[in-house]
Amino acid sequence: MTRIPLPNEGTQILYGQENVVVAVLQFTSKANIKIDACVDYTRPLLAIEIEELKKAFLDARSRGVRLRYVTEITKGNILYCKELMKIVNELRHIEGIKGNFYISETEYLAPSATHEKGKPASQTIYSNVEEIVEHQQYVFDSFWNRAISAQQRIREIEEEIVPVRTRIVENQDEIITEIKRKNNSADKLSVCTGFGGMQMSYNYLFDSYQKIVNKRKEGRGDGLRWITTIYKENLNLVKVFLETGIEMRHIKNLPPLSFGISEKEVAITIGNIEGGNASQSLLISNEPSYLNHFNSLFEELWNDGVDAKDRIRDIEEGTESANIEIIENPRESIKLAYHLIKSAEKEVLVLLSTANTFRRQVHMGGIDILREAIAEHAVNVRILVPFDEQINQTMQEISSAYDQKQQKQLEIRTVDKSLETRITIIINDRKEAMIWELKDDTKDDSYEAVGVATYSNSKSVVLSYVSIFESLWKQSELYQKLNELYEHLKLHNKMQKEFINIAAHELRTPTQAILGYADLIESHPEKRDEMIQALSRNATRLQKLTTGILDVSRIESQTLKLHKEKFNINEKIKDIVNDIKKSNEDHIIKIIVAAADPVRPIIVEADKIRIYEVISNLLSNAIKFTEKRDDKSNNTILISTTVKSKERNKKENNDNDNEVVISIKDTGTGIDPDIQDRLFTKFATKSHTGSGLGLFISKGIIEAHGGQIWAQNNTDGNGATFSFSLPIISDR
Repeated sequence: MTRIPLPNEGTQILYGQENVVVAVLQFTSKANIKIDACVDYTRPLLAIEIEELKKAFLDARSRGVRLRYVTEITKGNILYCKELMKIVNELRHIEGIKGNFYISETEYLAPSATHEKGKPASQTIYSNVEEIVEHQQYVFDSFWNRAISAQQRIREIEEEIVPVRTRIVENQDEIITEIKRKNNSADKLSVCTGFGGMQMSYNYLFDSYQKIVNKRKEGRGDGLRWITTIYKENLNLVKVFLETGIEMRHIKNLPPLSFGISEKEVAITIGNIEGGNASQSLLISNEPSYLNHFNSLFEELWNDGVDAKDRIRDIEEGTESANIEIIENPRESIKLAYHLIKSAEKEVLVLLSTANTFRRQVHMGGIDILREAIAEHAVNVRILVPFDEQINQTMQEISSAYDQKQQKQLEIRTVDKSLETRITIIINDRKEAMIWELKDDTKDDSYEAVGVATYSNSKSVVLSYVSIFESLWKQSELYQKLNELYEHLKLHNKMQKEFINIAAHELRTPTQAILGYADLIESHPEKRDEMIQALSRNATRLQKLTTGILDVSRIESQTLKLHKEKFNINEKIKDIVNDIKKSNEDHIIKIIVAAADPVRPIIVEADKIRIYEVISNLLSNAIKFTEKRDDKSNNTILISTTVKSKERNKKENNDNDNEVVISIKDTGTGIDPDIQDRLFTKFATKSHTGSGLGLFISKGIIEAHGGQIWAQNNTDGNGATFSFSLPIISDR
């Protein structure tokens, strides 16, 4: 084997595919304990088809070297991965891995230029610098711990097992692709959407719907059912869907979201789809809870719906408005509504437009009439009210006036205020309905608050309002959770993208510097010391980021280890301040230390290095954001310690178990409102020079010690104060 001269200690760049292969062979031959490989989905092919590489791995394993290999296992490379499992000790899978690097106990090897798929890289970086090898080992271990076994992934691919997950798609092309994928794999499909959703489906997805219908004709599925609102304007498009073989039913008022559910997945859009365009965002899930809920919701809507052919006939014959009466006088309409309630035999459903509408009915006696109906006819009453801050108290007052049996017959639920409408609906035994338009919600009585009312005993009209009531009734809780999940996923996606961008920038800068200085050392030996210092600085920067990522992993897995010892926290604070002053001599910021008792020591039992890390991080942040101020006249940072009793000890009159609060108060720019609520979470940063992990790690360290950490903007409008508490040891 041709050998390449490598440095005794240092970093070097190798050029050319042949040299890269030789470097890998030398790397494997020198390993005595282990080889860890992290590669993308194209690399398993090389390990199998390049005989020299395959033989090198086998030779290493025969010498007792432990081989761990992590890659992305796909349908395209599964055969190579199976062969690779015969060569290495353990193979694992991680989704979307992009990095390519190898680590032994003493060396690190990685491509440093874009490589062509299926071919070795044309340029690689080699290093035996201990810090670089150690740091990249941290990165590998982080990937390895999150990966799954190759056996599990191969079984998922071969048995077509789909992992349970919920995700958001926001790119229009991806949304169309995802819906088509879902439809093409479905044997049955249930869709609930308005006219805009039908137009979009006709424009982009109609061929996938035809395939589902054709499967049913061939006896291979249950076909396609569709719920929508049918009126004159969409009549022709409805007929096209019916002619294709799609079953359709009409609902007067659709739920406030569109969804399509197959036997495997549900796709949900929140908001209207207009103009035949694709939705701006799509939530897609195969979680059983969502499948069960939306299947149940669809079946209820379907059972209450009107057959599309009957609805079309009513529209074309001009009879769709039969049994509908417009009542302009509010007193007459309210009088009729009270009559409907009194004549109910089984059930009264009430959907109120606003919380004020509810309070007006309590004041005017409408709730008393409902109570009479319950007492005289044992009817069940359900009321939906938009939420506001006072509504719970009103509901409790009403419930307290009923006995236990009557309380079961009267159920009041709140819906999110965003679902507040301009109409109030009362439905009697699912046979008759009264609908009011809200005119002025500020009025004290309903006669002045409501406008025109509509009465109907038309089955299609009444059942349409029953459908919307039942939909909101069931979704009163789920819809809120769905929105919270939706916002959480959006926020998580945003924070993830921000962190990736920041981490990529932070990693790229020192890596490029290391590569550049390593390349220049040989051509400029006169600057060797200067370049080695630069290499060391950038290696330290890489260490800080990789260590931060590892700390996050330990905190989340609750494996963060503490090496506790007793020490004086005041002395530690002084040491940290002195260190920062020495390393930042050009700062014009005044740092003041104010101890609770300058003479008496405050003894804590904690991990000295970890507490140093927390205080240094908070103090460095304070300096950074104080320097950003335009006004430099009062650049001051105050570090104070305060001893106080814990709340539980105050109650138990126990003075021995106290805590110390360390506060760092600056006069900087303050906490940005955009991140204040998630300040101590991962990726929370508005800075372009940080990863957003420092405060999250600090919180994990303090809480692992049994303390707390918090922050707030200063009341005078200048800067912020970050504080944390630690248990202290009594000196008695």
